[in-house]
Amino acid sequence: MRLFAVSLATFLLLLTSSPALPAEQEVFLDAQKMGRTFEGFGALSAGASSKLLIDYPEPQRGQILDLLFKPKYGASLQQLKVEIGGDVNSTCGTEPAFAHTREEFAMPDASYFKRGYEWWVMQEARKRAPKILFDALQWGAPGWIGGGKFYSQDNADFVAAFHAAAREHLRIETAYQGIWNETMSNTEWIKTLRSTLDRAGLSGVRIGAADQSEEEAKWRIAEDAEKDPELARAIYAFGDHYVGYQSSPAAQRSGKPLWAAEDGPWAGDWYGATKLAKLYNRSYIDGKMTRIITWSLITSYYDILPLPGSGLMRANEPWSGHYEIQPGIWAASHTTQFADPGWIYVDSACGYLRQNGSYVTLRSPDGEDFTIVVETMDSPYVFIGKNQEVTFHLGEGFPEKPVHVWMSSASEQFVKVETIQPKNRTFRYKFSNEAIYTLSTTTLQQKGGADIAIPKSKPIALPYKETFDSKPVHALPKYFIDQSGVFEVVDRPEGRGGCLRQAVPAKGIEWHYHGNPAPYTIMGDARWRDYAVEVDTLLGGLGYAAVYGRVTKVSTKDEPPAGYWLSVDEQGNWKLSRQADVLKSGKARFESDRWQRIGLRFSGDRITVLINGKEQGSATDATYGSGLAGLGCGWQRAYFDDFAILPVKK
Repeated sequence: MRLFAVSLATFLLLLTSSPALPAEQEVFLDAQKMGRTFEGFGALSAGASSKLLIDYPEPQRGQILDLLFKPKYGASLQQLKVEIGGDVNSTCGTEPAFAHTREEFAMPDASYFKRGYEWWVMQEARKRAPKILFDALQWGAPGWIGGGKFYSQDNADFVAAFHAAAREHLRIETAYQGIWNETMSNTEWIKTLRSTLDRAGLSGVRIGAADQSEEEAKWRIAEDAEKDPELARAIYAFGDHYVGYQSSPAAQRSGKPLWAAEDGPWAGDWYGATKLAKLYNRSYIDGKMTRIITWSLITSYYDILPLPGSGLMRANEPWSGHYEIQPGIWAASHTTQFADPGWIYVDSACGYLRQNGSYVTLRSPDGEDFTIVVETMDSPYVFIGKNQEVTFHLGEGFPEKPVHVWMSSASEQFVKVETIQPKNRTFRYKFSNEAIYTLSTTTLQQKGGADIAIPKSKPIALPYKETFDSKPVHALPKYFIDQSGVFEVVDRPEGRGGCLRQAVPAKGIEWHYHGNPAPYTIMGDARWRDYAVEVDTLLGGLGYAAVYGRVTKVSTKDEPPAGYWLSVDEQGNWKLSRQADVLKSGKARFESDRWQRIGLRFSGDRITVLINGKEQGSATDATYGSGLAGLGCGWQRAYFDDFAILPVKK
């Protein structure tokens, strides 16, 4: 009781001794104090984070794409940045290159430019938002490039070919190109890239540099450019990753556009929305950044992969059609539905609230409209439940039109709460804590998806079978996410239907955060427990084929996933392993030049090896009780067909 009395007394003392609420704050919209030009907010489709989106059925796939890109509907993204696939793991998986070999690069086929899904996402975004701007960046590159050297003329040519292909095959003009994701930049190569793009007729593709994330490297490119006029001419904008709202003095005095080239809380829930709201406002207030790209665009990958839940919304159940419209969508919409690229920040009306939070103001180029975005995060406990009132004064050049107020809070997002009519060029508003507000003279905004019945979540039904016959050549198979190597649909060698082939001949130039083990790809449901995974395989030379089961986690290291796997080589030698530990081994009759069937059966703690329908051995292990399935091979072009997941009764 004495402890309680002391605590209560201390609490009351804090309340009585804390400063009184600050006086009403005033904000002046002054046309004589304008700032930089707003370039737009966007998101990054990279690291295999969007793979499952293309596997969604209609109408759900179209609904999701509308929520991401359709103007005045959902996130209404104004920029889309994509990965230039490099045949290496770039976070949650491998994104395929449009040329796996030098021969494919020298003699391209139109079908190569349908590989992966980034081309497709770009096309779908453009359908919905004709004015959207596209950016591209590499995480790694195919091993044939530059003799393994990323900063080479080979790679500059490869980048230019990506943009040229977007123009030729997609009828899309790309706007920007980055350097090497979060890897030390090379200033001479930046100049080489600029001249290479120009020679290819791509002078309209502007370079943003240098995509750094290490503290000592952030904004260093601006200092380099001050000393090197040719480098300065080659670069359109300076932008780095996770810069904490800050840019350097050298970057700001350059006069170039400044970007948060990748940022975000890696969460689309309300926690993520609060962080996004701060990011969108404070990056301009503190760092004068006019373009913000967040990773990831959408959580369309399995939760057992690194950094689960990073997107603005969730869509990682294509088999059920289920998806989740998360608050992250509406955090973006508070700006993107009310201001377009080309609007101008009003510096006199951008700053911090006295109690907590921030505000930014933008005006349309013609001066007919304005938008104010306010976030009230980081509320100190002494102010909880107390609103803060702000008076806005409209200077000359700002219309005295009705101001529409939209609000998002933890309980409900993107709700129109009222309309204010300014009087004597002044209006007031009281802002609640931990909320996002937009006050705008614009109209026609909407909360998209409110009337859609989203299918319920459910597991993949078993048995599940895939023959790989329904996809075009070079497409990625449904529900699979490659973790190393690239597994593409091709015609069977004997010409009877389709099959899957591992297409990458060797390790590529890797992103330094990730290693690439031998090729494998995963699919399925983390809730699967007792099942058999089987597949037909044709080795296509020396090497091995593998099946995986009960995969519970994939790491960023150069090692097998957490789960079980069976490998069989060209001589019939087989190993049953738990991650890197061999549990059982043996030898079976196996002909590498003919189709053979391999599999694993899980029943409780018992794991049984199957080769051509016959049990070869078994082991008992309880480390992993459920998880996804998959298949893999060595660095050879192995083939797979008639993949099946069959239920097993204990």
